[in-house]
Amino acid sequence: MKLLIITYGTEGDTRPLAALGHALMQAGHEVELLGDGSTLGIAQTLGVPSRALAGDIRATIAADGAMRDITRNLANLTIAHSSDWLHQAIDAGHGCDAVIASGLAALVGLSAAEALRVPAIGAMLIPISPTSAFASPFLPFTPPRLFNHASHTLFGRLSWRLFRKATNRARAQAGLPPRRSLWTDHPMLYGVSPALVPRPGDWPDNAHVCGQWVPPLAATFAPSEALLAFLDAGEPPVYVGFGSMAGFDNARLADAVIGAVGQRRALFNAGWSGIDAARLPLNFHAVGHVPHDWLLPRCAMAIHHGGSGTTHSACRAGIPSVIVPFAGDQSFWNARLRDAGVMAHALKGASITPARLREAIAFADSGDARRHAAELGRPMRQEDGCATAVGWVERYVSALRRH
Repeated sequence: MKLLIITYGTEGDTRPLAALGHALMQAGHEVELLGDGSTLGIAQTLGVPSRALAGDIRATIAADGAMRDITRNLANLTIAHSSDWLHQAIDAGHGCDAVIASGLAALVGLSAAEALRVPAIGAMLIPISPTSAFASPFLPFTPPRLFNHASHTLFGRLSWRLFRKATNRARAQAGLPPRRSLWTDHPMLYGVSPALVPRPGDWPDNAHVCGQWVPPLAATFAPSEALLAFLDAGEPPVYVGFGSMAGFDNARLADAVIGAVGQRRALFNAGWSGIDAARLPLNFHAVGHVPHDWLLPRCAMAIHHGGSGTTHSACRAGIPSVIVPFAGDQSFWNARLRDAGVMAHALKGASITPARLREAIAFADSGDARRHAAELGRPMRQEDGCATAVGWVERYVSALRRH
């Protein structure tokens, strides 16, 4: 089969889709991945053919104060480029057998599949299919359980209202009729672990929790001598990294981390944060991108932003997390770990202090948190999310083409 994968988001959004693309290629299929240009390095490393979509998400996020209204900023980016993305997707998708749509480009991907007259499959890292089991991951609060299902419906309607004009404008330029409502009948594959999000019983039959989509990099990773020397020099360190988060008060966050970690050994990955590693104390060792599957099992705990990928990777490693959420679905993953007994504190990136972070670290050091983290990690390490997703893609494309 020839498959087009389209996503738009940060590195945390593109990396799992590149992993899925690589797994599909290993299964004998032809794949091309479309995503933000600054996030496609992982696709190149894995040998997945890729091309950049219009836009610059890193610049959008890194703009001064951007994190204070990140939802609006990302929505405006999507609205501005929907027509460009659809044109690029149709151009890249000629001759494909299916379109796999994800991230901010999901509506564009579904429209591209319609234009190309091929099946569409959703591939998401956040569980958005309506359910009564939990509320919409994008709510900034947890409503009474009675309103869980309604919260998904409400979020879907608000999202469609926000993106409808841009989507239909792009569709008109591509010769497609306007959509009156969101797509709801296509298969949905979720790159999340059933240990963290058990499949709700009220989901439709075509929604599947596959397990995390992990790039196969750990086995061939060659760490630097400096990193190995640091790891060998003492007890397992605390990992600190905030992924693709940027545009926030990084001085406040850095002060909180330095004050809370104290004299403990720590690894620091600046990511897109803009935090200058040179200002960190000598007990911090700066690292660039190191595969989480290789690094986190060698750490005592992980302090991070609560993105889906980092949260899953810390859990797979069997170590506690201390989540400092900023936006989007990060509070949802925070809540999942609190329910699992791995965390006890609800922190906020905008108001973090050394004292609050120190308390959360102390809980992560407790025997209970470590035991719960180890229990959570054991089944997750047995999952093969990419293989599961490949099986569903093959099954659905074959069935939908026959139909």
